[in-house]
Amino acid sequence: MRISFATLRAAGLLVLTVALGSTGALAKSSEKDLDARMAGDGLQKTKVKNIDLAYARPGASLAAYKRVKIDPVEVAFSPSWNPTRTGSALKLSTQEKDNIRAGVAKLVEEEFAREIQAGGRYPVVAETGADVLRVKAAIVNLYINAPDTGMGRQRTIVSSAGEMTLIAELSDGATGQVLARVADRREAPSTRMQITNGVVNESEARTIAAGWAKTLRKALDNAQALGAK
Repeated sequence: MRISFATLRAAGLLVLTVALGSTGALAKSSEKDLDARMAGDGLQKTKVKNIDLAYARPGASLAAYKRVKIDPVEVAFSPSWNPTRTGSALKLSTQEKDNIRAGVAKLVEEEFAREIQAGGRYPVVAETGADVLRVKAAIVNLYINAPDTGMGRQRTIVSSAGEMTLIAELSDGATGQVLARVADRREAPSTRMQITNGVVNESEARTIAAGWAKTLRKALDNAQALGAK
């Protein structure tokens, strides 16, 4: 069964909203549907620390990959997100939503590149090749509390800056063979009420994206260490 990344992302929009809790407790009906999509190309469910759902090709290793190619990140809002401008009853325009989507995509790409290249071991490149790990990522179910539209300096007290879910696919840069798929939902810390504006929203989103990228870099580090033995 061949599942395209676009199909996987679309499935995420429909399934992950219901299926994933704070750490991923799945309703049985949704779990079966999601498993069928995530397990395409012969992948099998596995466990990865700090990731809700992970599927990997049996016997696959990341030890051969010295460089990383990050595809443009796509972003889709939560179907239940229908925001107003901060401090106003007016709904966001299509252009304002597009600007937010583009901004989130950019910061996720930036944080992935920055974190993966930390330490200088895995340069991020534009080309593919035998030693290149290709990362396709999408942010789905993006929900931003008190979104910043750049109009004025309104600040709103909320319990969380928002949440987003990552769906990512790792593949071999030379052959295109899919090595792994992951899905993970993160919510900005909500242990206290905070004053939220565009600056806080961006900071929280960058922290979440950096956490995902750090998990990938650690997986590469572990594979390199095992490969050297």
